[in-house]
Amino acid sequence: MLPWTRAPRTPRARRTLAALLLAVAAVATPTAAAAAATPTAATATSRGWNDYSCKPSAAHPRPVVLVHGTFGNSIDNWLVLAPYLVDRGYCVYSLDYGQLPGVPVFNGLGPVDRSAGQLAAFVDRVLAATGAGKVDLVGHSQGGMMPNYYLKFLGGAAEVNAMIGLAPDNHGTTLLGLTKLLPYFPGAVDLLNANTPGLADQVAGSPFITKLNSVPDTVPGVHYTVIATRYDEVVTPYRTQFLDGPDVHNVLLQDLCPVDLSEHVAIGTVDRIAYHEVANALDPAHATPTTCASAVG
Repeated sequence: MLPWTRAPRTPRARRTLAALLLAVAAVATPTAAAAAATPTAATATSRGWNDYSCKPSAAHPRPVVLVHGTFGNSIDNWLVLAPYLVDRGYCVYSLDYGQLPGVPVFNGLGPVDRSAGQLAAFVDRVLAATGAGKVDLVGHSQGGMMPNYYLKFLGGAAEVNAMIGLAPDNHGTTLLGLTKLLPYFPGAVDLLNANTPGLADQVAGSPFITKLNSVPDTVPGVHYTVIATRYDEVVTPYRTQFLDGPDVHNVLLQDLCPVDLSEHVAIGTVDRIAYHEVANALDPAHATPTTCASAVG
């Protein structure tokens, strides 16, 4: 019996995975409207970040580099967090990575190891512009995991002080078990690998994830913070986001504010409780308790 001749039993699971595969197929045929909406560096600069004339202050001596998630980009992922950090006196930068030819707006879809190389080049550019010795990285989803490849295999630890991940898939994801359903969809694995290798790389047990986790979770000299939500429906099980190491701070959002219902997207794009914890990780000497009241801070 072929593995796909017995359909998954859960209709919702079948519909969810089918929708994901349709999205993967769609990235190969972007619309003209999407192309016209492609964010630009000028957009970010006008909002206060990606300003290469910014010089880090004595209070905040390291520039902050924001690393978007899969299907994200350097603007849309950071419309709340980037101004939040700029208002606190940081020089803030964001990059686009993992672009596929002919696919605008939706980034983070290329091979993750190549995306790590793009991050390395971007960090070099930021350091050259600001004169700083190191940066702090803040990433969402893939953007919280991919930098670990840069730190482990591309020499990034020499240029990074802190790595802060919001819902990072540090050990891959099962997508609530949906990745186990791929064999039931003929050609699905080939579609992922061909159209969106960055997605295929993030599946738990993929060759990329296996290599990433073939060495210890952390690199000496880098301060790690992982901020997760128990309601994450994308990076699952959510506890696989956490890292093991001597300089790791693993945080569950609901331990800080039990009524925070943020899921995978919200924790990285709008949640000010999570952002307060990011600010604490960037400046631990002046950290203040993160509570539900931090949402209005």
